Formats: sequence, C-alpha cells, structure tokens
Amino acid sequence: MQKRLSVGLTLGVSLLWLLGVAASGLVAQHEMNEVFDSALQETAQRILPLAVTDILNRENGTGNQTAPALKDHDEYLTYLVRDEKGNLLLQSHDADPGVFGKLPEEGFSNTPTHRIYGASAVSDTIYIEVAEPLAHRRESALEAGVALLMPLIVLIPITLMGVWWIVRLSLREVVEFRESIESRGVGDLSSVEGRRLPTEFEPIAVAVNRLLERLQRALETERSFTANSAHELRTPLATALAKAQRLKTQVQSDQLKSNVAEIEEALRSLSQLSGKLLELAKAEGGGATSQTRHNLVPILTMIVGDFESQTPGRISLTLPERDVNSFLDPDAFAILVRNLIENALRHGSPKEPVEVSMTEDGTLRVSNGGDIVPPEQLVLLRNRFARSKTDAAGSGLGLAIADAIAKGAGMTLHLRSPATGRQDGFEAELTNSKEAK
Repeated sequence: MQKRLSVGLTLGVSLLWLLGVAASGLVAQHEMNEVFDSALQETAQRILPLAVTDILNRENGTGNQTAPALKDHDEYLTYLVRDEKGNLLLQSHDADPGVFGKLPEEGFSNTPTHRIYGASAVSDTIYIEVAEPLAHRRESALEAGVALLMPLIVLIPITLMGVWWIVRLSLREVVEFRESIESRGVGDLSSVEGRRLPTEFEPIAVAVNRLLERLQRALETERSFTANSAHELRTPLATALAKAQRLKTQVQSDQLKSNVAEIEEALRSLSQLSGKLLELAKAEGGGATSQTRHNLVPILTMIVGDFESQTPGRISLTLPERDVNSFLDPDAFAILVRNLIENALRHGSPKEPVEVSMTEDGTLRVSNGGDIVPPEQLVLLRNRFARSKTDAAGSGLGLAIADAIAKGAGMTLHLRSPATGRQDGFEAELTNSKEAK
C-alpha cells in the first residue's frame, strides 16, 4: 500500500505538473507572439521616418542601398524599404529579399518561414517591411517550456520521498497492526490491539477480534465436547466389556463361552474404534496447536517407553541432543506419534524393529520393514477407513488422524514406500513448517 500510494501520488503530481507546463507554455507562447509582433511594429515605426529622410535626401536618385552595420552580428529582425512598385530602396545588411513578397503590403502577414509587418509613408509611396524568423519564435517558446520542465527533474525525487514519508507516517499504526498479527503464533487467539488505528481500519480490527473470539469459543466447545464424549462413551463400553468378561467366567457351556468371547471382542473393537473416532474429532477440530511452546522430546520418549513395555525390543529410538520446542499441542502430538507407531507395529515386519527418530529441526520419522505398499494404495492411506491389502487388524483411521493433526498444526506428513535407504518397508515423515516450530 505504501509503495502504491507513493508511486501513484508522485505520478499524479508529475502529470499535473506536465499539464501545468503545457498550459503555461501555450499562454507564454501567446504572450511572446504579442511581444514579438509589438517589436515588429515598433521597429518599423522607428526605422521608417529615418529611411524616408535618407531616401528623399539622396543626390543620385532612388537606387538601392544597404544600411551599414557597426559590427558583424546575427539579426533576428531584417527589413526592406521599397516603393509601391516593389523597387528596392533600402535594406538591412543581412536582409534576404527572397523572404518578402513581390509587392509590399501593410499589416501583418506570414510566410512559411517568417512573420512580416509592413507600414507605408509619403502617401503610400514608400513602404517598409520588417521580417522575423518563425524559428526564432519557436526556439524562444521551446526554451521557455524547458525552463518550466527543469524543476520537474528535482521535483520528482523530492515528491516521491516526501509522499513516501507522509504515507509511512500515516500508516504506521496499520503496519504495527499487521506486524502484531504476523508475529503471533498459530495458536494465539487473543484479541488484537487496534485502538490507535485510523478510522477507516477500525472496523477491520473489530471484525478480526470478533472472528478470533468466535473461533476461540468454537475450539473450547469442541475440546469440551470431545472430553465429555470420551468419558460418556468409554465408561459404558468399559462397563459392558467388564460384564462380558465376568459372564465369560461364569458360564459352563463351551458354545456359550464362545458366544460371550465374540461379544467381548466386539465390545473391545468398538471401544478402540470409539477412541479412534474421538481422536479424529480432536484432530479435525482445530486443537492441534497451543499458545505456548512445548518440548516434544520428553513426550516422544514417554510414548515410546509405553510401547516398549508392551512389545520389548520392537522399537529403536533416536533422539536429538537438544530440546525441540514447538507450538504443537502436547496431547495432539502424543496422539499423532501413538498412531504412527501403532501403524508401524501392526503392519510392519515382526522380525525387524520399528525405527523412530527425531532431529533437532523437529523432523519426526517412523519407519518399519515389510512389504512395499503400491503407489496407488499409498495415496489413499490418508483417507478415513482406508487400508492397504493386509491381514492385520485395524480401523483404517491411524494415518488419517496423523494427517489431520499435521495439517492443523501447519506441518506436512510424507508417506513413502519403500522406506528411505531401504528396498522395502514403509515410512512416515513429519516435517515442521516455520509457523509450527
């Protein structure tokens, strides 16, 4: 905006100056023509009496004579003195008779190259004609126009600097308002200070703050709904699962025990599915970021430790030497990591460890051995309930949840098969953008 206003106003001032110069040039040219015409008349009226006296006092008749010049010089005004028949009686030393007409005339007249004024005396028997080159008039008008344009060379940079300074000073509060929005983290939904903004920009600040307030309420409502739903769903499912397990120990019939076992497995699958759906709701609800930075290394260590206690020797962990601080919400990061590791353990080769590593720039990589996932299936794994061709149990939501959290935090989840540096296997790599770090 500052650049557009500065350049636009400078061009506008320059254009107005050019229009003013053009108008002033036309007026100046008109006034100079009047001055030059007056000079022609005055010259003719001054020279004519002297020429008549000189001609009448000649002893040798009316032969042509050339007025002597005191010293060599360029004449802008030249003249001829002739009789009514066009016979030349007197001329200035630099006069060209070819410029004038065959017969003398009174008043103003123009030729292609000269402006001429004629006057008569002695009962219209002696005429004087004074000529001025039109090129001299054009040169004078051009010099006047150039003189008016010369200040524009200095005026343009001064105007540009002045306009830029005034615009910058006027929009200082607007620039501060923009910087206050740009500098805040992705999870900062606090109100934006806009009390010193110009009147034209105050409605924008009000609208932004209202939007942030509505978004904050929506996120808080979503988080509250997720927490309450998790409690309300998991408790009845856990109760039903416990009753099914108790019933399984009380029945004696093998057929009935088998039926109860099927019910128990269905309840366990339903409990796991409900948990995944709640995780997906949290991931897609905008709660992937927080307003403060958190160190992700301890969280990753804790989650890997939980899996290591369940499946000893199946996970190889590589951690950075320094802390990795991020605006990524700790709960969301835990859900993301847990889903990636579960996916690797469930679908990877049981004979090879799952490699989990994090670098100092926040890049998380989870890879496992196993069969290669075809490219046409690989692009579908981010979708809900999408699974590759495998006999392993699962809901098909793990990678969808991880991808939703990554997008919500401004991160990118890369899926590769084969894994980097291998001929087989699968790899999930999470890279941080500048906003998410």
